[in-house]
Amino acid sequence: MASTIDVIRGRPIVRGRAEGIALVSSEPISFWGGYDYRTGEIIDRRHPLSGMRAGGRVLAVPFTRGSSTTTAVLLEAVRAGTAPAAILTTGVDSFFALASIVADELYAQPIPIVALEPSDFARLKSGEHLTVQEDGTVKRLE
Repeated sequence: MASTIDVIRGRPIVRGRAEGIALVSSEPISFWGGYDYRTGEIIDRRHPLSGMRAGGRVLAVPFTRGSSTTTAVLLEAVRAGTAPAAILTTGVDSFFALASIVADELYAQPIPIVALEPSDFARLKSGEHLTVQEDGTVKRLE
């Protein structure tokens, strides 16, 4: 059976290219106390992705939960090499965007951030291979 490529058009919040295996949750995430920047593991034991490693993957969560410390935790993850390759959301998340912009300034390593329509976001599944393009296009192999 031949595989096909499904294209989702998103809105780039922070432009960039990335690819990786999707890690998807319909639940928001708190990076403060919920993400171990040293390992890239989601450590919030109440979160559906608890125990999973987001480092190097395309993390898809609707938005962050919590405070501006998300920015600090993500910056530490970029520095440690354990940040997600890209982040897909359902809207503009200022904490994700700020972390990516500062990571670009400090380390020349922005995290691509793309906002998807909720109906497109709902089509994503953990384990699929995704590519993220500069223009906000997300391609998934089916």
